[in-house]
Amino acid sequence: MADKTSMEARKRRHERIRRHIHGTSERPRLNVFRSLEHIYAQVIDDDMGSTLVAASTVDPEVRKQLDGLNKSQQAARVGQMVAQRALDKGLKKVVFDRGGYPYHGRVKALADGAREGGLEF
Repeated sequence: MADKTSMEARKRRHERIRRHIHGTSERPRLNVFRSLEHIYAQVIDDDMGSTLVAASTVDPEVRKQLDGLNKSQQAARVGQMVAQRALDKGLKKVVFDRGGYPYHGRVKALADGAREGGLEF
């Protein structure tokens, strides 16, 4: 059997997680995607199949705040921004979806930033 790449392994972990996590309109899913350079967060209603709010390090509004910050600090800022946008839409409680990534580093920083911003999960 051939060795799995790390991306294939992450996708398998994410599929396993998604069997148990489902976002509803009352409690949507906060999804995280992490690339080498950027981090993305979306609040998704799986029942409707739509993204309610999103924030990332490529977002022009967030980009202005990121000068001189390391990647973990940038992730925390993205978490705060997605929380602020979710609260503006009346969303307070979410289900956290780590996307198959280990819960440490930038993923944990984003989650902590979102909690600091007012989201509950």
